[in-house]
This record gives sequence, structure tokens and C-alpha cells, in this order.
Amino acid sequence: MAARIVLYTGKGGVGKTSVAAATARRIAAAGQRVLVVSTDPAHSLADVLGQPIGPEPTALGERLDGLQVDAHAELTRHWSAVRAWAGRTLVARGVDRVSAEELTVPPGMEELLALLRLVELRDAGDHDVLVVDCAPTGETLRLLSFPDIARWWLDRIMPRQDQLLGAARPIAKAVLDVTIPDSEVLDEIGRLMQNLLTMREMVQDHDAVSVRLVTTADRIVIDEARRTYTYLSLYGVATDAIVVNRLFPADVGSYFTRWRDQQQRHLEEIHAAFSPLPVLDAPYFDAEVVGEAALDRLAAELYADVDPAALLHAGPARELEVDGDQAWLRIAVPLADRGEVAVRRAGDELVVEVAGRRRTVLLPASIAHYRPSGAALRDGTLEVTLSAPPPADR
Repeated sequence: MAARIVLYTGKGGVGKTSVAAATARRIAAAGQRVLVVSTDPAHSLADVLGQPIGPEPTALGERLDGLQVDAHAELTRHWSAVRAWAGRTLVARGVDRVSAEELTVPPGMEELLALLRLVELRDAGDHDVLVVDCAPTGETLRLLSFPDIARWWLDRIMPRQDQLLGAARPIAKAVLDVTIPDSEVLDEIGRLMQNLLTMREMVQDHDAVSVRLVTTADRIVIDEARRTYTYLSLYGVATDAIVVNRLFPADVGSYFTRWRDQQQRHLEEIHAAFSPLPVLDAPYFDAEVVGEAALDRLAAELYADVDPAALLHAGPARELEVDGDQAWLRIAVPLADRGEVAVRRAGDELVVEVAGRRRTVLLPASIAHYRPSGAALRDGTLEVTLSAPPPADR
């Protein structure tokens, strides 16, 4: 049985690393084998746990291991041939070697390869639960679009790479004075694309994988969490809980009374906005949340009557229904306003835009020629009606 995976993300500085570490300790104490993983480039998991952690599972206690993904090692494993070719090409074009080295790693690539490691850790079968401290929300959202690029590459480039290379090589050399990548480079890209699609399948397994958004009761942070929830749903990734961290307690004193009152108003808004997702909250403690005792104290507040390893909320993110000459694609886009949604077809893909974020949905071959004929946004679900074109247009 594949491991249960719980991913924590949120705006930088909200305490997601502490929440992830506290969750892992709580699950291990309940009797399951847990691996807590950091894929955040700014690793702070070891600091929070107060124990050293390496790039391989490190024992932290009974039934609890920790791991910080080594981004450089993952680059070497998955991107070395491409990087070497790109570096040679840039240097030949007059770029200095230091700059060329930096330019061979696209933005977000290290975070992306860190997430790919999760597939291996899941398949190893050594743990019942993986608790993941992800990169902040901006980076996490950007990575979710990579599998769409991977599918495009595999569908359009890989099947014809030999013909493309044969035709392009003499033109590129004569006109552009550049070296076309060889088969080793393209094969490495192909393997990476396949791995990305495997990762997409993994994160869209709603029975085994879910995201928990960590926020504080502050307006700017809440707004980012709302946008993140919408985009995760659009990408088919399930969110099963909201964690509100650092709430001032009732006895905070007169100096922070107004701040606490504001937090309580925002907390009510959080419950209303994210319903029916469960909202877990924890207070602002009187000491830094570092070390075993502090983490267990945080976990006790968050999960007093909740199993942290359980799927805390289930619901479909996308479904497709076909009936004759019509089809209905339903995509969960909670918290999106009517004016924020746009739909169009491009070839065999349906392009959905929500508040500036684009997602392409590849339609099955049997209805790839259908055209959008209507769209309606109801109760956080976008329903797109697709209709077969008239026989004369087919």
C-alpha cells in the first residue's frame, strides 16, 4: 500500500515548517512510521527539530525519520546532460562560465526536482506517512504547471525527435551557429517529462495525497491562502484542511487586545470562506516553537480531537461527463469570482484561466473536436459545456 502523503505549504514566515514537524511527531507517537521531508530550498526543518538531517532518511526517534532533499544532487541525477550541453552552448556564444552555470538551471527547477524525490520515497515503502514541508506557495503553484509542459513535449516532440533533429541540425549550424542537443540530452529531457507526469498522477490521487494550507489570521496572508486554494483545485490537487497559526490567546493583555480582536474577526472569515474544509488553529506561544517539547505542544493544540494522518476532507476537483454530442467538464475553483474565469479551446486542449492563472486540460480523443458552448460558475465549481460541431465542420 502506497504511503499517505500530507504536504504543507503557505506564505513564507507563517510557521509551516514547525507545523509539518509537529504533525510528523504526532503521527509517529500514534504508532505509524513517518518520514518528514523538506523540499523547501531554505531548509529549516533541522533547526526546528533541533537535530541534524541529511539527504537520506535520518532517524529522529521511534518510528520517525527526517530528510532534507539535496537539490544539487537531484540536479546531477536528472539534469546533468542538459546542463552540460546548455553550458557549452552559452560559453560558445560568449557567456562567461559562471553566468553560464547559473543560466543552465531554469527558475523553479531545483524545487521541481525536489518534489520528484517524493515519488521515490513513496514507492520505497519504508514509511506509512510522508509529511512534506514544501516551498512557499508562489513556488509551489508555479511547479504545478510543469506536468502540462511535460505532456506537450511528450506528445509533440518526442515521437518525432529524430526527424526534427535531422532537419534542424544543418540549418542551426549554418544559420544560427549553435549546436543542436544530441540524443542523450533529449532522452534525459524525455525521462524527466515522464517523471513529471508520474508526479502529477501522484499529487492528484485524492485518497492518498492532500495539501494543508498554513496561514495566520492576517489579511494579506489570508488572501494569498484563498488564491492558493483556488489554484490548487484548478490543478486537481486536493486541499483537506486549513491551519491557522499564531492566534493571540484571550489573556494576551491590553497591549495586544485590538490585534486579537482583529484576528478573531479574520478567523470567522476564514471559517466562512473555506467551508466545508476543517480549520485547525494554534495559539501564539510564549516561546519559540523549536525542539521536541515545543513541537509536541503545538501538535496537541492543532490535533486535540483530529487524526493528523487522516484525510480530513474529501471532494472531487475535476470530473468529465459525456452524453452523445455533449460533454460537461466540471472543475472545482472555490473562491473564484464570476469575472475571474475564462474558457477557450486550442486544438485538442481546453484552456481555463482563473484570475490570470492558466491551466490546459487535454480532452479525450473521442471529444477532442468538441467546442465550448457554455460555462457556468456555481458554488465554487466551473461547469464547461462542450458540444460536437455540425457535421459540415468536422
